[in-house]
Amino acid sequence: MADHTPRTPHQPTGSGAAAPAALAGITVDDVRAAQKLLSGVSRATAMEGSRYLSELVGAPVHLKCENLQRTGSFKIRGAYVRIAGLSAEERSAGVVAASAGNHAQGVALAASLLGVASTVFMPVGAPLPKVAATREYGAEVRLHGQVVDETLAAAEEYARRTGAVFIHPFDHRDIIAGQGTVGLEILEQCPEVRTVVVGMGGGGLAAGISLAVKALRPDVRVVGVQAAAAACYPPSLAVGRPVAIEPLATMADGIKVGRPGDVPFGIVRELVDEVVTVTENALSSALLLCLERAKLVVEPAGGSPVAALLSSPGSFEGPVVAVLSGGNVDPLLMQRILRHGMVAAGRYLSFRVRLTDRPGALANLLGVLTVADANVLDVGHVRIDPRLGLTEVEVELHLETKGPEHCAEVTAALREAGYDVLAV
Repeated sequence: MADHTPRTPHQPTGSGAAAPAALAGITVDDVRAAQKLLSGVSRATAMEGSRYLSELVGAPVHLKCENLQRTGSFKIRGAYVRIAGLSAEERSAGVVAASAGNHAQGVALAASLLGVASTVFMPVGAPLPKVAATREYGAEVRLHGQVVDETLAAAEEYARRTGAVFIHPFDHRDIIAGQGTVGLEILEQCPEVRTVVVGMGGGGLAAGISLAVKALRPDVRVVGVQAAAAACYPPSLAVGRPVAIEPLATMADGIKVGRPGDVPFGIVRELVDEVVTVTENALSSALLLCLERAKLVVEPAGGSPVAALLSSPGSFEGPVVAVLSGGNVDPLLMQRILRHGMVAAGRYLSFRVRLTDRPGALANLLGVLTVADANVLDVGHVRIDPRLGLTEVEVELHLETKGPEHCAEVTAALREAGYDVLAV
């Protein structure tokens, strides 16, 4: 199973006694008010049990399916509450946002529902399905910059120039109150919950959930999950203030944030019990598991809580609720991630062998694989290489297998047949 990077535990000073008090000016009553405001707007998403994860963890595990929310993620909750709170004068100026995907769609739909004009800046390389969806929800989309930081700067400059209200994806009390409604639903749907596991980027969702849950059930443990390549919270929690990092490449672009938000950071520091990080292998394995076992399409960021459960199943007291925060994943990216997940799960085998370049040599090799019951996905030939003799050819094969044990059986069968199996 995928590796689990070191945990970053901390003692939340507000756990229990301070939870009902206002943190960053937000109370559970604000979250309740947001829930009333969102009635008929956002969905009370389903909670599905997972037999596989329950057996793995040794306690009931439930999946909170925000991937089935309107726009495909939880973002509509906070965006609607934020825009609904604007004055008539502010609404008349319109709103602006910057996002590569989920926040863009949440703002676009929320603004349309409230009759407010919206402009959304997206990176030039943003996936076409996300760009199209944002436009269909009613926003004017402007493609600018190669990375989100450049897009964000363009959106902020537009706000200064036009007077449009900038809608931050996580660093605002109304956003956090809206996201906190997920926590209220968790307690309503699974009152016996002992641990809530939620993905974290800037921290808006984790802050909102922890604020709502801890106010009503201070005994419930809240665990935040970050991609190891883009984990801004561990160093920030270590020094007690938000610090910026340079996030590395990660498939979990939905939680790839270089610095915690000022508002959510204070809540996370007080109320989130632990922050863990997960590897890319764990993320892809989680995506594959959600698709195969739960029949749910999730994006890598949305599957990060499942990745944490897969990585360290004995660390979570049940019943556990894992929040699947989003399901907006580009089909081409999904294809690559699923292949990555198959490799991580030991269900994909790649290797090279050298053959004598004569008729029937490849057929003999494929015959061995047929007997071994391995499914050949791809075959490549190399005939011109200084490492090869005049009568040699190197063949690279990619196989679909049934798991790590089958990989070992296939490799053993090839070697027994006289082939020198080389790693790709």
